[in-house]
Amino acid sequence: MISIKGKWALVTGASRGIGALAAIELAKNGCNLVLHSRKVEHAEKVLAQAKALGVDAYAIAADLEDDNDVRRMLADIDSKGTDISIVLNNAGIQVTYRPFPEYYKTPTEEFVKSLKVNTVAPMIICYHYLPKMIEKGFGRIVNTTSGIDKEPEQPAYSASKAALDKVTKDLATKVNGTDVMLNLLDPGWCRTDLGGPNAPNAPESAIPGAVLGVFADDKVSGRIFSAQDYAGMSLADAVAKVEGK
Repeated sequence: MISIKGKWALVTGASRGIGALAAIELAKNGCNLVLHSRKVEHAEKVLAQAKALGVDAYAIAADLEDDNDVRRMLADIDSKGTDISIVLNNAGIQVTYRPFPEYYKTPTEEFVKSLKVNTVAPMIICYHYLPKMIEKGFGRIVNTTSGIDKEPEQPAYSASKAALDKVTKDLATKVNGTDVMLNLLDPGWCRTDLGGPNAPNAPESAIPGAVLGVFADDKVSGRIFSAQDYAGMSLADAVAKVEGK
């Protein structure tokens, strides 16, 4: 299990839910944080919790539906001299749940919006940081996907996450076997604002699984970590399980 003490991580969607929990888990292990949310004030609570753990942290805002705003956010982080070594692309949207027969009427706009937030924005961030990580010989990127399958009621969300899986796995082949690791996370169906109140899993059950892609040191890229497979485990035990120890 690697040490991340003193390194910097960018966590998108860090103001609540699994993003907030993952950010705090990183902070507990000494990692400095850049906390993204749609508005800076949304991340104030998590920011205070992180600083109370003794790490450096600041909040930054961007609309992930606007690719220009995503690039502006990345430029702002660079201008501060923040050397990002870890990225958790956690933010995502689920536009509308459309029961039969309404899913036959899914508008094009829902596909476009979902793809922009759930696929395009994470990949802009990957393309920005991956070359820098390769140059310095270390990096961790974890893109959050979904295990939703065979549910035409959520076509735009499912399509955007399937697209994210594909582009992530393709890109991961370029760093597999190196200390720059690019992987996916399926947190499971959790009771978050996105997952809704009927989900079977508490958000806390996604930890430590949500951060395994950060701490694993086996140089394997292109896989999906299913967080619920590690629910209730310590971080050290979960990493040992991943690494086959």
